[in-house]
Amino acid sequence: MSTATTEARQAKLALAGRMSWISESSTMKVAAEAGKQKAAGIDVVDFGAGEPDFPTPDNIKQAAIRAIEANFTKYTPASGTLELKKAICERHRVDYGTDYTPAECLVTVGGKHAIFDLTQALLNPGDEVIIPVPYWVTYKDVVQYAGARCVFVETSEAGGFTFTAESLAPHITPKTRLMIINSPSNPSGAVLSRAEFEKIHQLSLKHGFWLMTDECYCRFLYEDEPFSIAAAPGAKENVVVAGSLSKTYSMTGWRIGFVLGPKPIISAMATLQSHSTSNPTSIAQKAAVEAVSGPQESIPVMLAEYRTRRGYVISRLRQIPGVKVAEPKGAFYAYPNVSCAFQQGIGSAFSFAERLLAEEHVAVVPGEAFGTTDHIRISYATSLRELERGLDRLARFIGRYSA
Repeated sequence: MSTATTEARQAKLALAGRMSWISESSTMKVAAEAGKQKAAGIDVVDFGAGEPDFPTPDNIKQAAIRAIEANFTKYTPASGTLELKKAICERHRVDYGTDYTPAECLVTVGGKHAIFDLTQALLNPGDEVIIPVPYWVTYKDVVQYAGARCVFVETSEAGGFTFTAESLAPHITPKTRLMIINSPSNPSGAVLSRAEFEKIHQLSLKHGFWLMTDECYCRFLYEDEPFSIAAAPGAKENVVVAGSLSKTYSMTGWRIGFVLGPKPIISAMATLQSHSTSNPTSIAQKAAVEAVSGPQESIPVMLAEYRTRRGYVISRLRQIPGVKVAEPKGAFYAYPNVSCAFQQGIGSAFSFAERLLAEEHVAVVPGEAFGTTDHIRISYATSLRELERGLDRLARFIGRYSA
């Protein structure tokens, strides 16, 4: 076979070019590497996982069991059951004062799926999407997969990684199609004030682009009361809510997310979903109805524990010479600057995280996954005992390389 024929054959069998626009999720990669060490019998302290360590509340589990016993195990509408969409709209109304209807709600296979569907339905090649840094790992990849361009807006560690309408405004161009805001933020825990969020929304209305609010951690705020920009005047015109039950109800494996927004975008996303995943799992949807409609007491219990853990983690990190860390105002992550240990072959957060896992068996996510090079993300969604063990090892590791 000639060289030309071989090359032509290989080209036909190659992956689609768009696969080069995305990369493996860094958080999933860290989890996999930590899992390999655990499988080999190594004592790993895992600060990488972004999921609550609390069990799913019993009333939610019982609802799923009842669904199975009632044989609620068949297909549902691709966009989710009417019962669940009504329940989600009502929960959002009670919590935040919005007035969405089931026709303005889509149930998805987790919050990540909601964001993927949204970017696929909204973005065209050449569109621009404004994303503050640090950002959740998936934003960059799903925007690029849609053929659009990320416009990153830097924030400062000294300012707690927050941003303002004034700092975002210079990045708006005629090509701006979407702005993504995640408050509380993964990975930094930064929280926008209601007043600043409203200014940002007014900016989006003025320039005529979509505003996506990722409310994955919206119930986990340590100082302010939870709110949604979707309740602001004029929000129904251009705001899309991406929500998830994963963190709020400790249901990460159940894979239920949702979208709230104008009917045309919800309809378009539902059409896309009908050809990809079809409906979210019927049993998980029944459990989700109980989650959003039933008792909410588990949320303040988790928040109180996260607040205790936050205090411990931030105190320990600030005791390590050279480490700087902004206090998170929400979510359950710390995002310390560990550049003091960048020597002896460690030149970035990525190499820091690799060496930390190899030498001290502590799993963290490097800052490169979130758009920075000097930081690591530490999830404190784990027990105080594990936090103590892991931070002891982290302090020893940093002391060894920053001495």
